[in-house]
Amino acid sequence: MRAQFVLSEIGVGLRRNLTMTFAVIVSVALSLALFGGSLLMREQVSTMKGYWYDKVNVSIFLCNKTDAESFPSCAKGAATEDQKKEIRADLGKMTDLVQSVQFETADEAYKHYKEQFGKSSPIAGSLTPDQMQESFRVKLKDPAKFEVISSAFSKRPGVQTVQDQKTLLSNLFNLLNGMNFAALGVMFLMLIVALMLIVNTVRVSAFSRRRETGIMRLVGASSFYIQIPFIMEAAFAGLLGAGFACVLLVCGQYFLVNNWLVHHIDVIQFIGWDAVLAKLPLVLAIGLLMPALAAFAALRKYLKV
Repeated sequence: MRAQFVLSEIGVGLRRNLTMTFAVIVSVALSLALFGGSLLMREQVSTMKGYWYDKVNVSIFLCNKTDAESFPSCAKGAATEDQKKEIRADLGKMTDLVQSVQFETADEAYKHYKEQFGKSSPIAGSLTPDQMQESFRVKLKDPAKFEVISSAFSKRPGVQTVQDQKTLLSNLFNLLNGMNFAALGVMFLMLIVALMLIVNTVRVSAFSRRRETGIMRLVGASSFYIQIPFIMEAAFAGLLGAGFACVLLVCGQYFLVNNWLVHHIDVIQFIGWDAVLAKLPLVLAIGLLMPALAAFAALRKYLKV
């Protein structure tokens, strides 16, 4: 009988405050979808870091005959064969730092450039192989040791520049982290809006049923028994919102990642379903507990008779 009464009171409360309950469901769904998306974005960035930082190289670009005017270090012209042999020999001595060394000729650099940017670059048609830089692609055992290679070779005769690919990737990851923090900021704002809506919904519901709760208090019902219908109303609305948030996350993984990004961006290792499914229980738990606790806190004041 008690369970039937509680369920009937929940139904009455939801029908009386249908508009506000719908607003709670939508705000909770959006905020938790942003929360889950932020967690997945953070995991995606960590996965990309682990994948790409393991593949980054330090590139030692050599002077060619067209660099004399643009780079002071190339004032004496293109790198000579003796300078190339000396650089290769010195790299071979750094066995504690260097994992592997690959020499890329100007023709190979031109070929790679055409493969990557030939269709999109406006200068591809006028570029010739003799304008490309020969380079040593150095794979380090520890990518953090770039400064050792840079200080050893950046001022060498015949060396144009020493470039660490990790710096370029760091800019990308910083951008992704910034977007992630922005999403978290919006998520916190949405959660605040959701909590305010929950508190207001509980206030209205408690006020509209103040006569019933007063009678229940007079006949000896405990405070917790009186509060249960209101708390479960908020928890039910929050759980529906969390369910919609899970649907949004699943749809995002299926349609956006698996059916679009994977086919258009093949240089990124995207997270899989295991990462998405692992976040769904957390989203559901927050969607259930957050409104219930907010309602419990509000009822301590608004159900006093």
